[in-house]
Amino acid sequence: MHLPPRVKVCCIASVEEARLAAQAGADVLGLVSAMPSGPGPIPESDIAEIADALRGHRETWLLTCLRSPAEIADQWRRCRTTGVQLTDTVEGGGIRELRRLLPTTVLIQVIHVTGPESVAESLAAAEWADVLLLDSGNPSLTVKELGGTGRVHDWSVSAEIVRRSPRPVFLAGGLRGSNAAEALRAVAPTGLDLCSGVRTDGRLDPAKLADFMQAVRGGAR
Repeated sequence: MHLPPRVKVCCIASVEEARLAAQAGADVLGLVSAMPSGPGPIPESDIAEIADALRGHRETWLLTCLRSPAEIADQWRRCRTTGVQLTDTVEGGGIRELRRLLPTTVLIQVIHVTGPESVAESLAAAEWADVLLLDSGNPSLTVKELGGTGRVHDWSVSAEIVRRSPRPVFLAGGLRGSNAAEALRAVAPTGLDLCSGVRTDGRLDPAKLADFMQAVRGGAR
C-alpha cells in the first residue's frame, strides 16, 4: 500500500504554532536557528521548548547553518530535536563525522537545486544522510540563501534525484496549496516542505494550512 506524502511545516515560531500545524496533519515541524538570511529564526531556547512540547507526537527538525560537526552536535544537544536539517555543507569529515557524533539523530541534508550537477551532489550526500531535502537556495552568494526563498526550482532535476536516491526525498521551494498536487505528480517526493506558503503576515494561517493539506492528501499518488 502506497503511503501518503509526508508534510513538513517549517519556520514554526511557538508551541502554539507547532500544535496548530500538528492538528492540521503536519508530520514534521521545522525549527529554524540563526541563519544568514531568510525567514523564521528563533532562539535555541524556544526550539528546545517546542521540541520538548511535541516529543513523542511529531518529528522536530532543527535547521542549522553551522558547518563544523562538533558545533552542530553541540547545538543539537542544546535543542534536542528528533532531527538536524543541514542547510549547508558539513566540513571536517562531513556528514560521516556528524553521524559518529549523533548516531541516533535523523540527519537531513539540504540540496539547493541549481542545475543538473545537483544530482551527483545528492547521491554523494545520500551515502550518510538519512533524508535529502531539495530546496531553492543559493549558497554561493555573498550572503548565503539557505532556504525560505519562496522560489520554485527546476522540478525535472528534482524528479531525477528522487528516481535515483536510495534515501527519502522531501521537496521544498515555493510550495503552496495551488501547486502542491502538481509538485507531487511531477517529482513524486516522499514529502513536501513549506514555510511562507501557509503564512499570512508571517503567522501560520489556519485556512492556508487546511487548503494545503487538502491539496496534498487529494493529490496523493
